Amino acid sequence: MKRVLISLSLALVTVAGYAQWSNPADEIPAYHPQSPAKSEKLPSIMSGTQLTGDYFRYPWQVKVYKEAAQVPNVLYQLPCYCRCDKALGHTSLHSCFEGTHGAICSTCAKEGAYAYKMTKLGKTAKQIRDGIEHKEYEQINLDQVGGM
Repeated sequence: MKRVLISLSLALVTVAGYAQWSNPADEIPAYHPQSPAKSEKLPSIMSGTQLTGDYFRYPWQVKVYKEAAQVPNVLYQLPCYCRCDKALGHTSLHSCFEGTHGAICSTCAKEGAYAYKMTKLGKTAKQIRDGIEHKEYEQINLDQVGGM
């Protein structure tokens, strides 16, 4: 019994110590803090006839990709809170729209729609990133994005 109590005490001290020294910035998903260099060519965001088929059954799916294609440098500077950086190796929200992931993930789609809307309102990538980190994108209604 004494060993169990000692083990539990050590575990508690370890967890408390880790929490004290962990860096909250480590919890922000991958993104690029600056626009891509002028010489850097970003991968294409899916467009045109690519926006058909099983992954694009709803108007909002197509609309979000069309909007994403208008703000690729902004998306490049934004994290994606579905954590596809860990699961899929994405390097920013831009990566979600290079393939079909942005069409099947509501987090990515909402963040993309939010980024487009805020860019059109004159917000900087940093201001948009701050809004995403505060989960403001969760207010986006995808059915309204697609004009339904």
